[in-house]
Amino acid sequence: MIRNRNVWILLTGEFIAGVGLWLGIIGNLEFMQEKIPSDFLKAVILAAGLLAGVAIGPLAGRITDQMKKKTVMLASGLVRSVSVVFMLIAIETGSVWWMVVFLVFIQMSAAFYFPALQAAIPLVVKEQQLLQLNGIHMNVSTLSRVLGTAIAGIFLTIMSLSMIYVLSLAAYALLFGVTWLLKIDEEQTKPLPEEAKKLNTGFKDVFPIIKGLPIVLMTLVLTLIPLLFIGGFNLMVINISEIQDSASIKGWIYTAEGLSFMAGAFYIKKLGDKFSPYAILFTFSFIIGISQFLLYFADIPFMTILAFIVFGFSVGCFFPTAATIFQTRVPKEFHGRFFSFRNMLDRLIFQVVLLLTGFLLDMIGLQLMVVVFGVLSFGMTYVFYVKFRQLKSGNSLSNTPGGDIA
Repeated sequence: MIRNRNVWILLTGEFIAGVGLWLGIIGNLEFMQEKIPSDFLKAVILAAGLLAGVAIGPLAGRITDQMKKKTVMLASGLVRSVSVVFMLIAIETGSVWWMVVFLVFIQMSAAFYFPALQAAIPLVVKEQQLLQLNGIHMNVSTLSRVLGTAIAGIFLTIMSLSMIYVLSLAAYALLFGVTWLLKIDEEQTKPLPEEAKKLNTGFKDVFPIIKGLPIVLMTLVLTLIPLLFIGGFNLMVINISEIQDSASIKGWIYTAEGLSFMAGAFYIKKLGDKFSPYAILFTFSFIIGISQFLLYFADIPFMTILAFIVFGFSVGCFFPTAATIFQTRVPKEFHGRFFSFRNMLDRLIFQVVLLLTGFLLDMIGLQLMVVVFGVLSFGMTYVFYVKFRQLKSGNSLSNTPGGDIA
C-alpha cells in the first residue's frame, strides 16, 4: 500500500482539503459569534446548509454510481472552491444571508464528494487493506483538523477573517489539482447494460440490500450514538469557552480530541485483529456515553479536556470499523447510492442534534444537556446490544457476505 500512487494522492488531497475546511469552520464560528447572540439561531443557520445536502442526496448517489468517481470528485471540488466567494461577500457586507448561501453550496458539494470518495477507496486497495487504509485516512483527516484549527487560531490574531477564507480557497484549488492526478480503473466495476438500467432507480434498490445485511443495518443504527455528540460539537465548544471565559480552550479542545482520535484510528488495526467489529462498536458506543457524562464538569478545564480525549479515542476506533463494514459488505455497484444515503442520514441526524443542542443550551444549559445525552447513549447502546444478541442467537447475522464476522 505504501507504493500505491492513488493512496498517496487520496491522502494528500484529504490533508489539503481538511486544512482548508477547518480554516473555514473556525472562520464560521468567529463570524457567528460576532453576528448572532443565540445558540439556537446559530444552530438554525448551520442546519440550513445541512438541509441542502440532504435534499440533493438522492441525485448525488445516483450520479456517483453512474459516473466515474474521479469526475464526481472534480466537479464537487470546483463547486466547493466557488462557494468560498459567497463567504467573502458575507464578510464584506456583514450579511448572515450570504453566509447561508455559502453553507448551502459547500454542503451540496460535500453531498457529492464524500460518497464518491468512499466509493473510490475500495477501488484503489485490496479488501484486506481497507481497515488499515480507513484508519490512516481518518488519521490524515484528523491531523489536518488539528493543524487547520491551530493555524486558524493563530491567523485570526494576525490577519483579517477574509484572509482566512482566501487561504481556505487556495487549499480547495490545490485539492482540485491533486484530484486530477488520480488514476482509477473503473472499467472493471462498470455495470452491464441490464444492470445500468437499475442505476436510475435511486435509493429504492438500496433499502432491500441494507435490510438483507443485518451487520450493515446494525452499524448504521449504531452510528447514531457518536453523531449525538458530534452534531452539536461546535456549539458545545463555543459554550464551554463562554463557561470558562477562555478563548484558548477552544483550541485545546480541538487539539486534544483530534490527537486522541488519531491514536484511536492508529490502534484500531490491532483491535480489529483481536475483537469482532460488533465488540468494538458496542464497547466504544458505551465509552462515548461516559465522555458525555464527563462534560457535566465543563467548568473545570482538566475534566473538559479529559472528556474530549475519551471521546476522540472512541470515535477514532468506531468510525474506521464502521467504514470498513460498509465498504466490504455492501456490493460495489451500490456504493454510490449507499454512501449517499448514509451521508443523507448523517446530515439529517446532524440537523436534529444541532437544533436540539442549540435549544437545550438555551433552555437548560450545557451541564444538564450532556447528562441527557449520556443517558440516551447508554440507553441506545443497551437496546441495540440486546437486539444484537437476539439476531446472533437466531443466526441471522450469518447471511452477510463473507460469513459471520460477529
